[in-house]
Amino acid sequence: MKLSKLVPLGLTLAIAASLASCGKTEPTPAATADAAARPAFDQSQIKTALISLNSADLDPTIAACTDLNGFVNSKWLKANPVPNDQTTWGSFEILRERSLEVQHALVQQAAASQAKAGSVEAKIGDIWKTGSDEAKIEAAGIAPLQPQLDKIAALKDTATIAQYLRDSQAQGQGVLFSLFGNADYKDSANVIAYVGQGGLGLPEKGYYVDDAQAKIRDAYVAYIAQVLTLSGVDAEQAKTQAKAVLDFETRLAKASLSRIELRDPSKRYNPMSAAEADKLTPNFSWTALFDTLKVPAAQKFSLAQPAFFGEVDKMLADVPAATWQAYLRFHTIDDAAPYLSSAFEKANFDFYGTTLRGQKEMQPRWKRVLESVNGAIGEGLGQLYVDAVFPAESKVAMQHLVENLSVALKARLEKLEWMSEDTRKKALEKWASFTPKIGYPDKWRDWSGLETNGDSYLANMQAARAFNYRFMLAKIGKPVDKTEWGMTPQTVNAYYNPTKNEIVFPAAILQAPFFDAKADPALNYGGIGAVIGHEMMHGYDDSGSQFAANGNFDNWWTDTDRSAFTQRTDQLVAQFDGYESLPGVNVKGKLTLGENIGDLGGLTVAYDALQMALKEDPKVNVPVDGYTQDQRFFMNWATVWRRNFTEGELRVRLNTDPHAPANFRANGAPSNMPAYAQAFACKAGDGMVRADDKRVVIW
Repeated sequence: MKLSKLVPLGLTLAIAASLASCGKTEPTPAATADAAARPAFDQSQIKTALISLNSADLDPTIAACTDLNGFVNSKWLKANPVPNDQTTWGSFEILRERSLEVQHALVQQAAASQAKAGSVEAKIGDIWKTGSDEAKIEAAGIAPLQPQLDKIAALKDTATIAQYLRDSQAQGQGVLFSLFGNADYKDSANVIAYVGQGGLGLPEKGYYVDDAQAKIRDAYVAYIAQVLTLSGVDAEQAKTQAKAVLDFETRLAKASLSRIELRDPSKRYNPMSAAEADKLTPNFSWTALFDTLKVPAAQKFSLAQPAFFGEVDKMLADVPAATWQAYLRFHTIDDAAPYLSSAFEKANFDFYGTTLRGQKEMQPRWKRVLESVNGAIGEGLGQLYVDAVFPAESKVAMQHLVENLSVALKARLEKLEWMSEDTRKKALEKWASFTPKIGYPDKWRDWSGLETNGDSYLANMQAARAFNYRFMLAKIGKPVDKTEWGMTPQTVNAYYNPTKNEIVFPAAILQAPFFDAKADPALNYGGIGAVIGHEMMHGYDDSGSQFAANGNFDNWWTDTDRSAFTQRTDQLVAQFDGYESLPGVNVKGKLTLGENIGDLGGLTVAYDALQMALKEDPKVNVPVDGYTQDQRFFMNWATVWRRNFTEGELRVRLNTDPHAPANFRANGAPSNMPAYAQAFACKAGDGMVRADDKRVVIW
């Protein structure tokens, strides 16, 4: 099933690099005022066991010098195939399951409580109860969506279609393109509107033109026809319309930039006035759109990918209204499918889950509804999550680790042989301005403007979508709020945002194998330490390095230094291009370059920080289970990347994911580090030892 159907992402991949948003925000304590009144959460309710480095999991038949991932993870991976209701399974998923178990208890508690009307708990309870009432959802069928479908059926010409696109965008239901507020790349203290390409139902433009994806395209057409038929369209007409929808999206795809091309910030930033944009698209008025949205964007907004919007403009003129109706009808139902009756939900899952990603079974209802709660009011649920399970000492310990990683990174920057003093000065300025965020926001969102009810699941989700979209639009034309987070505390992930120059670590990732306050230093530095380093290094990867200390998109490099940097990153591209993930399908080194730079630099800096910590406290520099601290550092790095995939999921990720598959992440960075070879006494020619002319050294 596609994720985040009716709620826009708080942070787009085009803006933030991760390890895998009309309300107002008021300053409040980081913990809720009535937290003390709530019963303490019973940790014994969490049934999913943590993953941690365990000598019993090691495979002695695989040498660490040959394959670190195999040595550490192969036994576990063989014993733990992907569950039928998942597409991946490993360290991240285990922590996500634990987080979901906590959240499940919290939403049930909220739904069962006599929460004050209008409170966060009451709104969470409304979404939970309406989403859990399968009988009511089933009886309603497609009726909750019918008013929107009637509007689409009334579209007759270019003018009415353009007006519909504006009106639906105002509700956060735009399908053709994205429109969001974010820091101005050239003036990062202020928020402007960004408009970007969209409109595709398949994961990436290549799915529409590559011969290898022909079967997926056929299945997609069949799914479109099925959805249209379920909505009341005659079966034969639905087949004809489905083919027209695919042709429609193929035109959009051919005019779109690839995921690799979009890694370049210059391809995401193209400022102009609405009047200038109107000249590029005479059939679609941006002036009228911003009037409809009531946002101050007429003088300046970013219309990235102008060729795409030129094609959309042509399509408004030459595509028949009936085809536009079919396209909009399908996507309206497709987006709403998880909140409609079982026929729509199952059809949606069968294509996006099973056919596309290889997921055998739909997740249980409680997980699907919990996903909706997270999409609709995630930070509100995060507030309850932090109160329940996040210990204050974890934040303190993390702050210490961040400080140590920061010192190690500075030492690296100061000693780089290939970087000139002019560029080094700017790199250190950026280092000095990093802002770490740990656990949870210092202030929480105000949800008082979100109105929910106990009657309709879809209505609640659409209300949340409109509310969250208006909250985001309200930022346009105002100063950036640097206190805001792009992930909820219960998310098992981390990210870097270049326009704020911030590194962010939500509470849910601060568990084993990433972090354990009772573990030996090697585990924490090889786990969360490497993650901290990874996010810091995003500030210096191929994309993040184009943003200055103040968050502006600005060239702070000399030409010679940029050339030296590119020579090194090209080596990393070649390394990952050489990894065959499936028969005949290799990793895309350019697509995954930013994350691979983050891994290599982050692990290197984390290793340096470990050595500093061991020097400061020599008594902890002792073997555990027969392995040295250096060995356990790399072994826990591999444990973090313990992960199985379905073949379908892996194929999608190889085309769309800026992260390389987990096994190559486990091995890729260590194979470039002499410290790894030294730790395991590896020799030249071993699989985990890259030859001097192939070894990649960047930061």
